[in-house]
Amino acid sequence: MVLRDDQGTPAGCPDRVAAVVSLVPSLTESVAATARGLLVGATAWCTHPADLDVQRIGGTKNPDVEAIIALRPDLVLANEEENREPDIAALRAAGLAVWVTRIRTLPEALASLDAMLTRACGLPRPAWLDAAAAAWANPGPVPGGPFDAVIPIWRRPWMVLGGDTFAGDLLARLGVRNRFAGHPERYPRIGLDRLRAAGANLVVLPDEPYRFTAGDGPEAFPGLATALVSGRHLTWYGPSLAAAPRVLAAQLAAATVRG
Repeated sequence: MVLRDDQGTPAGCPDRVAAVVSLVPSLTESVAATARGLLVGATAWCTHPADLDVQRIGGTKNPDVEAIIALRPDLVLANEEENREPDIAALRAAGLAVWVTRIRTLPEALASLDAMLTRACGLPRPAWLDAAAAAWANPGPVPGGPFDAVIPIWRRPWMVLGGDTFAGDLLARLGVRNRFAGHPERYPRIGLDRLRAAGANLVVLPDEPYRFTAGDGPEAFPGLATALVSGRHLTWYGPSLAAAPRVLAAQLAAATVRG
C-alpha cells in the first residue's frame, strides 16, 4: 500500500523507520513523547522536550538541507505552513521520504498526528493522543464570556488570526469568537486603528510567534481586556493539546484591562 501524507502525496516511507528528522517543533515534541529514540535531527526552534539531544539542522524556514541529507534519515517530518516547498522538494529530490502534515482544525490535528505516528513512523498510537482527544471532547466555554476577540500574532506590522486557522479553531471551542474569522486571508495585516474599532471585548495576545508580554502589547489596546496566553498551547499540535483547554481557559479568564 502506498502511504500518502496529508497533502495526498506518496511519502515513500520505508517499512521500518528508525531515524527521523523533524522540521516542526510540535511534530518534534510529538515523536519525542512517543518514541524519542527515533529522532536524529530537529530545528533550532524545537524547544520541547527541553533536554532533547539531537543534531540541530537550522530553522523551520531555512533548514540546512545538506545536513539533513547527511543524517540519512528514514523519514523527514514537515508541515505545509511551517516549511517551504523548495526545501521539501530538495529533500525529496535527494531521495528522502518526506511526510507533510496539513492542520487547520483540531479534528485535523488529531487525525494527522495519528496517521503520522502510526502509519508513517510505524508506532503504536500513544496514550497522550487519546488524552488530548478526551481533553477537547467537551471543554465548555470560558467563564466571563462570551468573548468577541481580536487575536494579534505580530506587530510592526500588526497581523492577526483570520479565517481557517488551527489556533482560531481552538479558541472557538473555548467560546472565543474571532472578529476577523471571516477575513479571506489566514493571517491578514490589519492596522491598529481598525483593530481597536473592531468591536471586540477581548484581545488575545500569545507569546509566539511574536512574544507579546505584559509590557509589550496590552498598552496598544487601552480600555480593552487583554489576555496573555501560551503560544505553545494555542498553536502547537502535539502533547501540549492535552493540557491546552485548561491552560488557555485559565489565561483567558485572567484577562485584565489597562487604562
